[in-house]
Amino acid sequence: MKYTYLIINFLTIFFPVVLSFDRRVQFAKNWRHIWPGMAITGLVFLFWDVLFTIKGVWWFSQERIIGVKFYGLPLEEILFFLTVPFACIFIYACLNYYVKWSLNIRLTRIISNLLLILSAVLLILHYDRLYTAVTFGLLFVVIVYLQFIARAEWLSRFYMAYIVSLLPFYIVNGLLTSIPVVLYNDAENLGFRVGTIPFEDHFYSLALLVMNVGFFEYFKNRNANG
Repeated sequence: MKYTYLIINFLTIFFPVVLSFDRRVQFAKNWRHIWPGMAITGLVFLFWDVLFTIKGVWWFSQERIIGVKFYGLPLEEILFFLTVPFACIFIYACLNYYVKWSLNIRLTRIISNLLLILSAVLLILHYDRLYTAVTFGLLFVVIVYLQFIARAEWLSRFYMAYIVSLLPFYIVNGLLTSIPVVLYNDAENLGFRVGTIPFEDHFYSLALLVMNVGFFEYFKNRNANG
């Protein structure tokens, strides 16, 4: 039982690692572009993770973890910020290789604007709920930067990859919240769940993944131009 979270992490990354050596996508060649952004994004989210754990926004079932902790976080939770982004960037890379069609600029902007409106409304109405406020506040800032300041051309393909990633998201987060491995304080979120998954988890994941893909694209292009 204590290996539950560790096993979930392992299964999350197993197939992306094995399939990274596929001759067509050749994802393994891009590994070096992943680690810097994963480290930067991981530090940001681990900061909030430590704070959320201290504030009781969420906590972990002691029966489902091996017991190794850093600043109050289980080792498995730290690994989560490596395994999940890695798997999502793998999906993003495969999509770029196999699917040549992408969302047009107008539709991408509409999606970004809808995310910004949703984030602003929930941030204003529920600023006193820590998980809700941090999730939608961060997402608002990130989307504004990528859509209107950086004008990231890859954003349309990311939205497609995110939709595809929802399938493994529901499997992984469904296990974590239904077993449960991670437990939530509903006083710090909207209290609305999709199955057993808090509504905020969808957008917390979106912010985590779009930042990782953004850094991946940045370091990949920098090395290509260097």
